[in-house]
Amino acid sequence: MEVLLLGTGAADGIPNVFCACPTCTDHRDRGELRTPTSVLIDNRLLIDPGPEAPRQVSRLGRDLIGCTTMLVSHAHSDHLDPAVLLHRSWVTQTPLQVVGPAAAIEWSANWLDPAQTSVTFTTLTAGQMVEIDGYLIEALAANHHAYTGALCYHLGDGTSSLLYLTDTGLLPPATLKAVTGRQVDLVLLEDTFGTASDKGDQHLNLVAFATTVAQLREVGAIGANSRVVPVHLGHDNPPLAELRQAMADIGAEVLSDGAELRLP
Repeated sequence: MEVLLLGTGAADGIPNVFCACPTCTDHRDRGELRTPTSVLIDNRLLIDPGPEAPRQVSRLGRDLIGCTTMLVSHAHSDHLDPAVLLHRSWVTQTPLQVVGPAAAIEWSANWLDPAQTSVTFTTLTAGQMVEIDGYLIEALAANHHAYTGALCYHLGDGTSSLLYLTDTGLLPPATLKAVTGRQVDLVLLEDTFGTASDKGDQHLNLVAFATTVAQLREVGAIGANSRVVPVHLGHDNPPLAELRQAMADIGAEVLSDGAELRLP
């Protein structure tokens, strides 16, 4: 399984163009740009088709010609821009499946002519498991307010597997139970709030990130060979050098937009 990190940032990315904090300044000075979190798997499954996803793909020299599935975590605008479906409809009518929670599906369907049948929509709720495009996808409950709810995902192709855990605060007990004993190769875990402790419980900060990693290790979802990568990084995190050290202490590695991971 090839996992391409199209974007690793939170909604406003890093740097936020209106901000002069140390982290935004650090990224600006080094010329690094973190765009909203989105992931392309095997060039055919796009997770969270946000408004920057098409340009993220193009900047990396890729395309979505072979994309057959779009998997949406929730209907917040940095994770879903249904206009991508409209733009796609102008050039192709090849089959595409769009999968996600009810609000995301309803919003997406409204952007297409009902007569168009090349795009099919599948609504998921936490606990459901579906096999799509060669992947077994399980919807997991997220701790995040988003219209009809937000979902995290366990995804596998029979050989490799990953957990996609954004946007969420500390994982609900049902989610920890669902992944118990199911060691994955990769965990993409959000860290929106960094060192902030006063921004609510709908995202993780560094303390909650470490707690979540420890919980996933305890239930056997993270093993000795599992890679843990923070995503949905906001500028409340420290500058890169400090963040890398903080994540290394937790057993995680900080990667940039465009990083390619090949899972065993």
